[in-house]
Amino acid sequence: MFVAAWRFTTSDRDAFERHYGPDGTWAQLFRRGDGYVRTDLLTDGTAYVTLDWWTSRDAYDAFRREHADEYARIDLECESLTLSEESLGHFEEVAGRM
Repeated sequence: MFVAAWRFTTSDRDAFERHYGPDGTWAQLFRRGDGYVRTDLLTDGTAYVTLDWWTSRDAYDAFRREHADEYARIDLECESLTLSEESLGHFEEVAGRM
């Protein structure tokens, strides 16, 4: 398994959750890629973390290449929803541990 993790702050929680949640705009796009598993949306009340799960880094990389234009379009459309955005990294499963 592979996960891309991001941390966000927002001034519009409802709209942010609609676009970044498990059934939101981003997840709908990701579902078009082979190897997409799910999106988790977590919050501590002041910030959000998204976890986008894929079967492998190769699947994620292929998705990003194949859907680069639409990814960029949605990113631009959602830019107004975020006050800050930070990649927490890309993580891969340690064999036999998860």
